[in-house]
Amino acid sequence: ASLALAESLVCNRCSFNLFGVCPSQTKENCTTNTSVCYKSRSLFTDLPNFGGFSIYGCRNDNTTCDTSISSTLLGATYTTNTTCCTTDNCNPITINGAPSTKMTFTAVVGAAILASMMGSFV
Repeated sequence: ASLALAESLVCNRCSFNLFGVCPSQTKENCTTNTSVCYKSRSLFTDLPNFGGFSIYGCRNDNTTCDTSISSTLLGATYTTNTTCCTTDNCNPITINGAPSTKMTFTAVVGAAILASMMGSFV
């Protein structure tokens, strides 16, 4: 049993990091010999000073590593970049975002939600 633990990759895990806060930061033992540590970071195109949000952990393989995908959320465009690595704790959980960007993000999301709700009443 100790041999299996010595061979498994250990990654930092955070289910959701927003404004540099990760309420559930832990270490995660990956389950396969093809596992990689990853970090997925989403940034809003219209909010260049906002640090975005991130997710960290283990992946069973590297098929989605080094990718960049664009999407929209309530009319706001964002891009998610995923990077991977293969050594223990190689995906450090970073702290980002300043109070002014937090307020900007909150205002944009609040306005988008309000606009979405108002549109459903018309």
